[in-house]
Amino acid sequence: MDRGCRMRVFVTGATGFIGGSVADRLLRAGHQVAGLVRTAEKAQALGRLGVTPVLGTLDDRDLLGEQAQAADAVVNAADSDHRGAAEALVEALAGSGKTLLHTSGSSIVGSDSRGAASGDVFEEDILDKGSAWRPADDKQARVEIDRYVRAAADRGVRSVVLCNTLIYGHGRGLGRDSVQIPALVRQARASGVVRRIGAGRNIWSNVHIDDMADLYLLALESAPAGSFYFVENGEASFADVTDAIAEALGLGPVEEWDAAAAVREWGHELALFALGSNSRVRAERAREQLGWRPRHTSVTDWIRTELPKA
Repeated sequence: MDRGCRMRVFVTGATGFIGGSVADRLLRAGHQVAGLVRTAEKAQALGRLGVTPVLGTLDDRDLLGEQAQAADAVVNAADSDHRGAAEALVEALAGSGKTLLHTSGSSIVGSDSRGAASGDVFEEDILDKGSAWRPADDKQARVEIDRYVRAAADRGVRSVVLCNTLIYGHGRGLGRDSVQIPALVRQARASGVVRRIGAGRNIWSNVHIDDMADLYLLALESAPAGSFYFVENGEASFADVTDAIAEALGLGPVEEWDAAAAVREWGHELALFALGSNSRVRAERAREQLGWRPRHTSVTDWIRTELPKA
């Protein structure tokens, strides 16, 4: 695709952390952006950022189809687990040759580790045809959506799955905060104590929000149909992450929580598959195929320098 070509891109999740940051990056690259939004209030706010608001939800199948067909490309960044939205977009784009960038998350390789370490590191071939890898039962549905989107390449869609790791940094759109670090910070500020699940030896790969948005732009421009990319540039244990939070907030030593207490605070999914699990992956294909060169390298440095300013 010609990098000088100005496109109209339809973005779901345009008011969120990921979608909003991608929309901002697309606008700065000179593209026109239309964004799905659920309320008139947020539509006005989105419009002020230069995004054309489209009122609706992921359940509005006809609307999604109409917007996808009217656009030159689509970024699905609202909900990695919404099968109906993925199907609506693929059906609308079938045979068009247009680009569909679909957002997934690396909890697909997550283990119920409850703060224990794991040496398992996953490459991008886990979703290739013939792979023997299987996700945990809780993540099977998401992986099936990822495979469905990749297979749309056989139906005339330039479909790409971007599988994000732990994202840090402040969003560039209406959605300012990600999921994992803000959840830890909110609990710490409310209680005065930073807590982690178990010893916090569990490790997650991570990426800065600006580097992530750069990769979406590169994928839009040149990713092959049917591609799957992990989005990562480094990793850290939750022990290191929570120690950095305690230092940034000026709080005392980090305390360990058992899984039951963590689930009561954060819920089953967030506690066990986002804060207590391991998710270690490598993003080799994005570097080799697309020339992605992420600039930010340390989540703990970001926490120590940027979190106190928040």
